[in-house]
Amino acid sequence: MDSDQLLDLAKNARLVAYSPYSGFAVGAALETASGRVFTGCNVENLSFGLTICAERNAVFAAVAAGEREFAQIVIVAESEQPVSPCGACRQVLAEFREDLPIRSVTLDGQEFATSLKELFPRPKTGILDRS
Repeated sequence: MDSDQLLDLAKNARLVAYSPYSGFAVGAALETASGRVFTGCNVENLSFGLTICAERNAVFAAVAAGEREFAQIVIVAESEQPVSPCGACRQVLAEFREDLPIRSVTLDGQEFATSLKELFPRPKTGILDRS
């Protein structure tokens, strides 16, 4: 699937986000190596620590469907600058692919393309002594 199709899916996922506290809705579309796509949106909770980001929701849906190899992720938010995955999302994504391509887009079309490795260069260092 091309990145623009993923962008459309991420935009649609954003529309169903549950963000009554921040008003900051985010959508994500994660393509697996097999070509399947899983979307996610952020789901807030009054206890902010229980909030789940769009990226993690997409990953968890993929894993629940038996997918473990990811090709790329597209993230959409209504923000001045394209957003980057939070630390928790970076760690979850790195569990499956440390160099995952990431495309982040604002609703007005600003883009930032990177890889997880650039954002999170040593995700397993110090954790269970894994390299």
